[in-house]
Amino acid sequence: MPTAERYLKTSDLPLEIPVFPLRGAILLPRASLPLNVFEPRYLAMVDWALRHDRIIGIIQPNGGAVEQESPLGKHCDLRAVGCAGRLSSYQELDDGRLIITLTGIVRFRITSEVSADTPFRVMRASYEEFTSDFEHGRGESEVDREKLLAVLRKYLDANHLQGDWNSIMRASSEMLINALSVMSPYGPEEKQALLEAGDLKSRADVLIALAEMELASSGGEPGASTLQ
Repeated sequence: MPTAERYLKTSDLPLEIPVFPLRGAILLPRASLPLNVFEPRYLAMVDWALRHDRIIGIIQPNGGAVEQESPLGKHCDLRAVGCAGRLSSYQELDDGRLIITLTGIVRFRITSEVSADTPFRVMRASYEEFTSDFEHGRGESEVDREKLLAVLRKYLDANHLQGDWNSIMRASSEMLINALSVMSPYGPEEKQALLEAGDLKSRADVLIALAEMELASSGGEPGASTLQ
């Protein structure tokens, strides 16, 4: 059963979920996030998720002087809002690493931390303010898709990147906006703004504004960042 059909309301999801804190990484409903997992604590988290409901929350650390991609220990402040995803693909490598993919379901707000005897962190999550995430394609009609595509083309051209325009043109506005937000090369603050945007139109507007600012700062010339 596709992920989008498996979770239709808040009661379909657990209230306590393991979280993977990653700076500069977000997940959004029905978008995919591939991850290379190698730290023992997160290998244990994947094993735990596979034995339970396959749900993992992606959330960013909350600022601070420490700049590790995933801060050590259990005491780093986390952002209030993340996104729950289902572990939708899993591959073991000979060197012990795991290549997994999470498919986004719904955003959540942390309400408290669970005192769990695990090397990874477990949070109590509330999904109530994000119930619109369950509605496939909600708000697509409000998106200025023509402007989004025009700015995307300029961004790709300026950075000497190739886009699969056949796939881009076939993609729904929701899939395009959320996938671009997840893949975008922006910093933690910009990524969090994309995550917390209230609707698809707002998220598309943020994407457009970020791309236009980068193009303006580089004079439309190739920049240092790339859309990965």
